[in-house]
Order: sequence, then structure tokens, then C-alpha cells
Amino acid sequence: NLNFVFFTWYRSFSYFCKLKSVLIDSIVFNKKNISYKFDFPVGKPNAKGYYNAQKFQENYHLGDDWNSVKGGNSDLGDHIYAIANGYVAATKNHKGGWGNVIRIIHQLPNKKQVESLYAHCDTIFVKQNSWVKKGQIIGTIGNVDGLYLAHLHLEIRNKINLPIGNGYSKDTTGYLDPTEFIKTNR
Repeated sequence: NLNFVFFTWYRSFSYFCKLKSVLIDSIVFNKKNISYKFDFPVGKPNAKGYYNAQKFQENYHLGDDWNSVKGGNSDLGDHIYAIANGYVAATKNHKGGWGNVIRIIHQLPNKKQVESLYAHCDTIFVKQNSWVKKGQIIGTIGNVDGLYLAHLHLEIRNKINLPIGNGYSKDTTGYLDPTEFIKTNR
């Protein structure tokens, strides 16, 4: 019986491999879902009309804070775009200083993965466990019920599914500079 189980598993695995999919952490990335190029999450595709108000590692910040050049809450409700093709791993209101958060896993052509995290969203338009395309509207910029002036906090992590954290740390293990990563992967 053990030989039969192995043979059945092997046939299933061989068939799966023929589908030209990659299985990583229980998510199947087909070729059409690979993240070949990245854009900015606001002012699609080049952040037109926005500026990076708090850059990666400024005050130990673990992401970039994107604000409208118009100032104040002028960007409240503006669209947030997926920076690349990917899999929506989580959509959740973390309350406190995070508010609504979207987490998307992106598989690169070299089969490595990164995760983009979009925080302080006013609304979320995507569902957990769904696929998104680069440039797709995934939510809107928020202000966590008036806690902050409206802005988008964007993180890019090269360690998938890290705890939400607090957005600031001297230790950048698992975090990438979002602007530098996007510019390098255009």
C-alpha cells in the first residue's frame, strides 16, 4: 500500500509540475501572476502629485509615507494601487495606529517573494485570498479615523508574514526600502 500511495502522490506531483506553476508557502503562482515590474502605489504609475513625507529609516521608519502635494487631508479617499501582480494574503483592521491594512505577496521572476503592506486605508476594495494585477485599485487612502492626516504607509518586506509590528525600528531585518526597491524593479 505504501508503494501505491507514493505512486499516486508522484503522478499527482508530476501533473502539477506540468501546469507550470510554482508552489510556495501553499500559494500557487502561475506565470501570469509573477511580479515582473513594480510601480508606485499612488499617482499611478510614478507617484505623480505625491511625495514621500517620511522615508524608510528616517526616525527608524520601516516604510514610506505617501502624501498628496496639496497637503492636509486632500488625499483622503484617493486611490491606492497594487504595486505589482500578487496574492492578497490579508485584509484586516488592526485598529490602533494601523487602521485598515492590505498585505500582498509578490513572487519575483527569480522565485523569491516580497510582501507589500499598505496601511491606514480608508476603504479596502480587494478580498483576502484573491489575486491582483499591477495598477489595480485595491483601496483608498485614509487617516485612521482622524488619528493622522491622510497618507499611505507602504512597507516592502523580504520576509513574508512578519507580525504587523509598530512601523518603527532600528532593526531593518526583513524590511526593504520601498522607494529604492520600486525604482530598482521598474
